[in-house]
Order: sequence, then structure tokens, then C-alpha cells
Amino acid sequence: MSADDAAPMLVFATSDKGGTGRSVTSCNIAYRLALHGLDVAYVDFDFGSPTAGALFEIGHAERGITDDRGMHSYLRGNTGEPRRLIVGRETDRPQLRRDAPGAGQLVLFPGDLGGAEFGCDNAMVARGTALFAQLLSEFAVVIVDLSAGRSVALEIALRATASTMLAHRAHRWLVFHRWTRQHVLAAGGLVHGQHGLIKTGAIWDRQRDKLLTVEKSEQARLASMRCVRTAVAASDWTHTVDRPAQAAWLKEQANALRELATANGIGAAMVLGQTPIEPMLQWREQLILDADVNAGLADPATVAAYTDLARRLTVPTTWDIE
Repeated sequence: MSADDAAPMLVFATSDKGGTGRSVTSCNIAYRLALHGLDVAYVDFDFGSPTAGALFEIGHAERGITDDRGMHSYLRGNTGEPRRLIVGRETDRPQLRRDAPGAGQLVLFPGDLGGAEFGCDNAMVARGTALFAQLLSEFAVVIVDLSAGRSVALEIALRATASTMLAHRAHRWLVFHRWTRQHVLAAGGLVHGQHGLIKTGAIWDRQRDKLLTVEKSEQARLASMRCVRTAVAASDWTHTVDRPAQAAWLKEQANALRELATANGIGAAMVLGQTPIEPMLQWREQLILDADVNAGLADPATVAAYTDLARRLTVPTTWDIE
């Protein structure tokens, strides 16, 4: 993973339910990519809750910005140039202001303070598509954090990636879900359901290219998607649980979840990686720095998980069709 061998990549972070850890995990992936020398854009498309600024600890943009140059204003045509916040300069966290040797630039494109979900029209899709294309010419990786569920943000993303301008550019989809029965079912529906990513994306692909078969489109869409399992408990129950009956039950549930994920089309072959339960994040959603691990505040396994997710995201073999 380096700035020299990375082709520009557009990454959409999505989830069917809220509370999946989508935003905090994708922010940490963006940070790890930047540490490895890649210039990264982080675009806050969570229109109902534009709080990426809080994750990067930018005080004046915790819930969006106030100068009418956020993502809401841009998509509505109220500004021609959205606001850029260079995280290393704008953050209130001293450790983030220290440039690591060889690190790339991490830039946040925030939403508007008080912004909310809104209707979608062709002009908004055109502006979103133009923005993504522009950012791909400037950054090695562009991460777009979408609102949860089948939202306006998701529609813009699906239509943009089906457009002539972006259809042949590398775009990836990360579907975040917690490792529970309800979240696995929801994530499987978001990927494979009647109104999910694959089938809806194929509809827009066919709008662009009538000669493209549904099967070909759906295969390409599926190949561009991977799941991220978040807040996964330790698998070695014998060391973490004292009660034998509970340990046996937990192992049984873990096996059942693996079978359920496979049955819903998001089994092991579809998984980019997973993150462990992190006590630090249960109290405060933020970037986990190496300094947090060195101070004994965060689990080294959490940083290892984010680093591995960032690496696998940029490795071409990750996206080979199985």
C-alpha cells in the first residue's frame, strides 16, 4: 500500500442500519491510508447526521459547517465549490496535527450544520458525479460516507457510478454491519435484496448502456462489494467466559451467525475484514492513534484491524471475482 502503486479509487461506505460503526470505522481507514502515504478525501454524505467533523475532532465542524459550502449546499447548487478541511490543520487534537514522515494528506468535505435528508433530482446527481470525478483526479482514495439505509445519498452514489463519467473508474462498496442476527439479515438485504445495491445498480447501469445484460451488470456490481463486520467479540470463548453453559451457547451462536451470513450472500468470501469490540470507542467515537495504544488506552488489535482493512482495500487481489 503506497502512493506509487495505488490507482485512484472511489469507495462508498454504506449500511442498512444505523449504529454499525460505519462512520468511525471508515474514518479510521481513511486515517490509516493517509499514514501510508496516500492522499485521501473523506466526503460526508451522511445527510441526516453530518458529524464526520466530530470524529476528526474539528470543533467548528462537529455537526457540519455554517458557511453554506457543505455537501448539502453543493448538491443543491448553492455553491460551486464545496468546503475543504485539511484534517491535520483544522483538528483540535494535538497528536493529529503532527505530520508523520511520509504521510499523505487527509481532507474532509463536511456537510452543512442543520442539514437533513432531501429529495433527489438529476441536477444533484450530475453535481455529485462531477465532484467524484474531480476528486479522483486529485486523491488516491475518495471515501464517501453515505447515510444509512436506502437514502438519497445511496441513490446519488448508485446513479453516479452508473454514469458515463464514472462507469469505468474504480469504485468499491463497503457494507458495514455489526455481528448480530438482525444486522446480518439487514446487510444481506442491502446487498442482494430486490431494492438492494446489486439490483438497483443494474437498473441504472442499463439506463446508461442498453446493450449491457442484467447478469453482466450484477456480476460487476457484486465484484465491487465487500462487507466489514464491526464490534466482533473474541472467538476464543474458553478464555473470555467463565460459565461453561454460556461459553457453549456463544460458540453455537457464532456458528449460527456464520451460517446465516453465508445463506444471505455475505459469507467469508464477501468479507473485507472485521473490527473487535473496542472499549475506547464505546465511550468516545474518534480516530484511534498509535499514541492511544502506547498510552494503554486502546487495544492494539483495533489498530491492527484498521490497518489491515486499509491494506486490503487497496490490494487489487481483494477485488478479484471469486
